[in-house]
Amino acid sequence: MMKSNKVFIIAEAGVNHNGSIAIAKKLIDVATSSGADAVKFQTFKAVNVVSKIAPKAEYQNITTSPSESQFDMIQKLELDANTHKELIAYCIKKGIAFLSTPFDHDSIDLLYQLGLKIFKIPSGEITNLPYLRYIGKLNKKIILSTGMSSLKEVGNALDILIQSGTSKKNISVLHANTMYPTPMEDVNLRAMKTIADFYKVKFGYSDHTLGIEVDIAAVAMGASIIEKHFTLDKLMDGPDHKASLEPDELKAMVTAIRNIEKALGDGIKKPTISETPNINIARKSIVASCVIKKGEIFSERNLAVKRPGNGLSPMKWDKVIGSKASKNYQLDELIES
Repeated sequence: MMKSNKVFIIAEAGVNHNGSIAIAKKLIDVATSSGADAVKFQTFKAVNVVSKIAPKAEYQNITTSPSESQFDMIQKLELDANTHKELIAYCIKKGIAFLSTPFDHDSIDLLYQLGLKIFKIPSGEITNLPYLRYIGKLNKKIILSTGMSSLKEVGNALDILIQSGTSKKNISVLHANTMYPTPMEDVNLRAMKTIADFYKVKFGYSDHTLGIEVDIAAVAMGASIIEKHFTLDKLMDGPDHKASLEPDELKAMVTAIRNIEKALGDGIKKPTISETPNINIARKSIVASCVIKKGEIFSERNLAVKRPGNGLSPMKWDKVIGSKASKNYQLDELIES
């Protein structure tokens, strides 16, 4: 599913379904039409994830009612097992991969039972030893987000996953920042390459900035996975809508990434098919700068370099200078070897 020569684009629906299966299906429709490779939701049981006294993030207090607890906020966004099955079936029908991030052991079990081949670990679980061990023993493909973490914490999580039974080749690590939206000065996109170079892992970027330019830059820097939140409408109620792309923006991002994939090429410096016809037009040849008679010695006084480029290359200038003309030449006539 995650091909090395193609960026794996995850359209992150997250909890932007607002607890509605109808909205969830519309999100799948949007992800499919955008050209994304996968649409991702979040799987959790609020009672297993959040205590009733846990505070909300600052941005969540802005995007949801300040009087509502984090527990109440996420409980109404749960998706039950039957809903998961229905959404998976709908994704199969639409031809897009279904992914979901599990936030607790029960959710890991559910996604495993539903046959998911890829497990996404959210940034908040990177220091959760029991969670990492539990998911690591499955030896599935893992995408690990690293928001709020240091390089050492990333390494610790990788060690736990590998020691628990997951092959390193099955792990991809995403650089991330968990602020919604992420300020540009906090993106630190170079850290993505730091992770990749230090731990020799496949890498990508999970983006929470506004707009699409950082995602495009990440692909240009070598990211093989891009994850981006999207919504049907930024004005909808809910914690993440305002920091998500709308459908036309998601499609524009996918199109731009696919174009960058093509533009990156194979790294071999050579004339391309499209520019080959320009060689004879833009390059130059050695020509006669005046009438030259047979037997006359070629010199800087009777030779010049002009277009077109289908004659003797100017790179042979030193070889030609001092030799004799084998024929008569008119002004601007191409010199023959």
